[in-house]
Amino acid sequence: MENKRKNIKRNEITSLFITLAIIVLINIIGSFVYTRFDLTSEKRYTLSDTSKDILRNLEDYVYFRVYLDGEFPAGFKKLRKETKEMLDEFRAYSKFIDYEFINPSESNDQAERQETYKILWQSGLNYYTETVQTNNGMQSIMIWPGIIMSYRENEMAIDLLSGQSGQSQETVLNNTAQDLEFKLISAIKEISTNNKQSIAFVDGHGELSDMEVYDIANTLAKKYLIKRATLNEQLNSLMKRDLDRDSNIVIKPAFNAIVIAKPTEPFSDKDKFLIDQYIMYGGKVMWLLDAVSADMDSLQNAESTMGLALNLNLDDQLFKYGLKLNRNLLLSYPCAQIGLVTGQGASLQSMLLPWYYFPLLSPASEHPIVRNLEAVKADFISSLEPTTSAPEIQKIPLLKTSDYTKVSSAPVYISLDILNQRPNASMFPQKGMTTAYLLNGVFTSVFENRMPLGITQSAEIGYKEKSVPTSMIVIADGDIIRNQLAQLDYAKKNNKRIGSPLPLGYDQYTNNTYGNKQFIENAMSYLLEGEGLINIRSRELKIRLLDINKINSSQLSWQLINVVLPSAIMIVLGIVLAALRKKKYTK
Repeated sequence: MENKRKNIKRNEITSLFITLAIIVLINIIGSFVYTRFDLTSEKRYTLSDTSKDILRNLEDYVYFRVYLDGEFPAGFKKLRKETKEMLDEFRAYSKFIDYEFINPSESNDQAERQETYKILWQSGLNYYTETVQTNNGMQSIMIWPGIIMSYRENEMAIDLLSGQSGQSQETVLNNTAQDLEFKLISAIKEISTNNKQSIAFVDGHGELSDMEVYDIANTLAKKYLIKRATLNEQLNSLMKRDLDRDSNIVIKPAFNAIVIAKPTEPFSDKDKFLIDQYIMYGGKVMWLLDAVSADMDSLQNAESTMGLALNLNLDDQLFKYGLKLNRNLLLSYPCAQIGLVTGQGASLQSMLLPWYYFPLLSPASEHPIVRNLEAVKADFISSLEPTTSAPEIQKIPLLKTSDYTKVSSAPVYISLDILNQRPNASMFPQKGMTTAYLLNGVFTSVFENRMPLGITQSAEIGYKEKSVPTSMIVIADGDIIRNQLAQLDYAKKNNKRIGSPLPLGYDQYTNNTYGNKQFIENAMSYLLEGEGLINIRSRELKIRLLDINKINSSQLSWQLINVVLPSAIMIVLGIVLAALRKKKYTK
């Protein structure tokens, strides 16, 4: 009996040591082999490969000061939790990530709080006002859902809720959660990158002015070098020519991408040649072209105008690359609105009515550039269609009009009388028409078999008939990239200077903000950086929100299930166990 007890004790001690040894061994292995498990269905806690690469390549500390601490409504507490979890995930892949959460309203001194708010505002963060229940009753508080990020001597403001105006709090939370990784990783890449890529806005053919592309140029300038390139048939306007060690001419694009924004004058063959060879050497192009000349200025003092076909001398070039720009105008519903003044004298009033020539465009595919994109506002837009001249080119539709569309071939009679027509199916017989394409592949020069030997054999010119693999985006509306300029009424109401540029996508007449800026940013990010970063933004994370109507209708039932039922089960079990115990020991 004594020996048996000793054997049991010995076995227990042996099992204990074996268990401890296994735990130590697992910890030793874990220190060398890093593994994380994400059990969520949409892999919400799994970073993209692009994010991991950016984090692993950091050379110095990135410090996040997150202004999401304090007493907040439940929605902002959830945003705080999401942000902390994302930063913790970043820490798992880089030792150079550090952060702190700060309450900007912590001080009891009002002057000190106001000074803090002023600093945050000047840094680029926006505040939101929320009404919350406190011990002293309902109170209005200021919330600054943003981050000041530091890297070496540089600082950057990240507004977590930017672009979410006019939406419900549930939608804002969902969109913010989806964009969190993209916003933070984009900011890290931007602040830690020394060599920025360059973008040139092409001049010389009546393109949009600096003021008309001010907002998008200013936005892109945070990540890229923004320049102007006037062609003037000059050989080196888009290309750089250097000599290598053997005195051979080396030719390469002078810019990583060029933007051709709403030209109004024809391109000469020499300028077309410059753009063509820029593409052949791998340059990226964003074309924003009008096929029909029409604008609202013509309707300021008249009730009608004509939309005339616009000859830019680019048809053959686009056709060779794989697209045809149709000379038509698309009328579609839903669309943006314009103001119409009615009445006379003291009875004057302004009404907002749908203007079918300003279609609201939606994604035409699931490509990352347009996935989860808000409606894009177009002004007098035309349609695009792929050609058979470039079958090897990948042609991906990006934007389209709605399934209620009408196609009017140029010349187009444009009249304000259409404002009086209520939209109906008979007005819009066509389905959605594609208005923007992404082209990927190896392009063939439009000058193939057209150049004399003196040019094709010139080392200085370096003519190429086939491009290296590259990409371009063609959009059948130049106004998609044009920001509005503040008019008199808006300037007075908002203390702005008349003619000052407004944010791209913002319509001062209806106070609506459309997805134009995000579309251009996504498109340029894809052209210059590939699918890596833009794929992050296109991830869809499901936030499983409670149905308020169901909660209200079944509130009592769930209260009974969660409160009364467990107690009832415990009471019944207690009675049963007591009865069984009594029966057992009575015997």
